[in-house]
Amino acid sequence: MTTVNQPTFQALCETTGRVMLGLYFLLPGGLMKIFNYQGTADYMASHGMTFIPFFLILTIIIQTGGGLTMIVGYQTKATAFLLAGLTLVINAVIHDFWTLPAGELQTAHETQNFVKNLGIVAGLLVVSGLGAGRWSLDSRRS
Repeated sequence: MTTVNQPTFQALCETTGRVMLGLYFLLPGGLMKIFNYQGTADYMASHGMTFIPFFLILTIIIQTGGGLTMIVGYQTKATAFLLAGLTLVINAVIHDFWTLPAGELQTAHETQNFVKNLGIVAGLLVVSGLGAGRWSLDSRRS
């Protein structure tokens, strides 16, 4: 029976998790908002957001830049913490299922997004606490 090299397995898990989180913020996060800017702005408006151009551009910058830096593992602890905070704010403002009528499809959709985002925040907080892992730019700098 073949045994797994523990340090290699750990590095693989750290890298895969970090890259997957980065891709989540880069692709459906930042880039989707760029290519569907008006649709995203309309969605934000439907949730009562103000100063939409400012907040949307800021979110695009944070999600795109943060996604890229997570993927390569650069300034990972700070980036993961920033993305966790952004995700919590988005959860409170956009996925406010508690303000919607019970039993409706949109309420279920927003509840699902809210809980999913809590899982993403949990992963980001783990990365923020533990760092990027062995296969990252951060580990090469130290």
